[in-house]
Amino acid sequence: MISSTPYDVRDADVIVVGSGLAGMTAALRLAPRAVTLITKTADLPGGSSAHAQGGIAAAIGPGDRPEDHAADTVAAGAGLVDAAMADLLTRDGAAAVRAMLADGLPFDRAPDGAPLLGREAAHGAARIVHAGGDATGRTLVTALAARLRATPSVRVETDAFAVDLAMRNGRVCGLLACHPEGWVLHRAPRVILATGGIGAAFARTTNPAEATGDGLAIAARAGARLADLEFVQFHPTALNVDADPVPLLTEALRGAGAVLLDRAGRRFMPDEHPLAELAPRDVVARAIGRRVAAGEPVFLDLRPALAAKPGGFPTVLALCAAHGLDPFAAPMPVAPAAHYHMGGVVTDADGRTSLDGLWACGEVACTGVHGANRLASNSLLEALVFGARVARDVAERPLAPLPPFALPDPPAVAADVGDALLDAIGAAARAALYEGAGLVRDGLGLRAARRKLDRLAAALDTLRGEDGDAAEAPPSLVRRWGEARNRLLVGRLVVHAALSRNESRGAHCRSDHPLPDPAFGRDADRRVLTLSDLAGTAGPLPGDAACCIL
Repeated sequence: MISSTPYDVRDADVIVVGSGLAGMTAALRLAPRAVTLITKTADLPGGSSAHAQGGIAAAIGPGDRPEDHAADTVAAGAGLVDAAMADLLTRDGAAAVRAMLADGLPFDRAPDGAPLLGREAAHGAARIVHAGGDATGRTLVTALAARLRATPSVRVETDAFAVDLAMRNGRVCGLLACHPEGWVLHRAPRVILATGGIGAAFARTTNPAEATGDGLAIAARAGARLADLEFVQFHPTALNVDADPVPLLTEALRGAGAVLLDRAGRRFMPDEHPLAELAPRDVVARAIGRRVAAGEPVFLDLRPALAAKPGGFPTVLALCAAHGLDPFAAPMPVAPAAHYHMGGVVTDADGRTSLDGLWACGEVACTGVHGANRLASNSLLEALVFGARVARDVAERPLAPLPPFALPDPPAVAADVGDALLDAIGAAARAALYEGAGLVRDGLGLRAARRKLDRLAAALDTLRGEDGDAAEAPPSLVRRWGEARNRLLVGRLVVHAALSRNESRGAHCRSDHPLPDPAFGRDADRRVLTLSDLAGTAGPLPGDAACCIL
């Protein structure tokens, strides 16, 4: 079947989707091969990496070892970390950070040139390297973006919304994307997904607006294997203000001495866990969340950290000032917010997925290194390590000719769909997921969320246009509709996975199943599913499509 919509066809050896740390690392490592990097942001860099205030965890300090870092990673993951993958991450990660230091990347250093090392929650040693104080992510990806722009073998396509993979008999043949100038089929035998996480699928999140789970949804629609989707980490200390996304107060503050206080000004974390403010993130988040849910305000007193590291937190100070708050004068109000997804597209140690020709790296991937709860500052490390491993594996694989495949039809979106309707569907979807699959869940709330999301998906589907509308709908409308479709699919997958895990473990907390189930607690017990597993869930009910978005 030939597509009825005209579009350009552009060829490349490799397509990289995403412009965060993982995607840019992979693209740079693939030089001098012909790479097209696609990003839906207006420029480089994009995604959550630029917003990462924390640093990169690496066992490079005196007396520290990758084995110790791996042991902390396994302990934080609540029994589901793949120990071999944790060893790989920490070993390769230490080497990668040393190489970056030798390469002159702008890490914070002591007068003698040695990297300054901080400590964060659940780490047994000070092993966090920073750049720009609390602007590590932005500093690093800005430096990499400059290198990428100077790499002639990489073609960067901005404002390009990736829609779906082009497939033939289970093999990836390219990627369909909507560009400002129209539809483009990027024809390539190798596609790397580095699209980041799903945080913007939740109503309250620290993630940027572009984190709508596009890569996870694209892989799911193509039939890829997915795993551990129920494990969504909520950052304990997001600034409790009316903003979207909510500003993050980095965990490095607590590592430097900041303390959590209740309304009476009393520290409560020493009663919750032996490590107090440095307990694993899920423990701290739920301790705060219980109080906030009961109407009790919680505050983070930054003053001990600001005194211990003068000039060390410029990003935090700017965020507080932007909301009219003075952390030198009073503790800051905080509450948990959706932050990081431990689940994703199942990959092996080289980033290969279950689909021939498709790789994934960074937050969109599920490598097994995070288990049920990510260890602080392992996310940027994972992006570096697996971005490089994916690039090496792709480069070593012989380039085979593509088989003939049918040109895909772009999804038809009715050109007269109003922004208000799409906004209403998107807001309802985000609220349903946050309320039903948030910090603490139960079967009743999850089933209600499933019904709401199913109905919203049916409502969105009614906005599809007729044949030929795909050529008429403006690219901005296609992106908004596509992001809503992806949010809804991701939400339905997360809820399905959360309903399937009848226990509490790591970031997945079920109030109706408060204890961990030993049957779930094995390294190899990754909860794998595909899109076909949603077929048995409750579908939309007649007449519900319109009322659920009002």
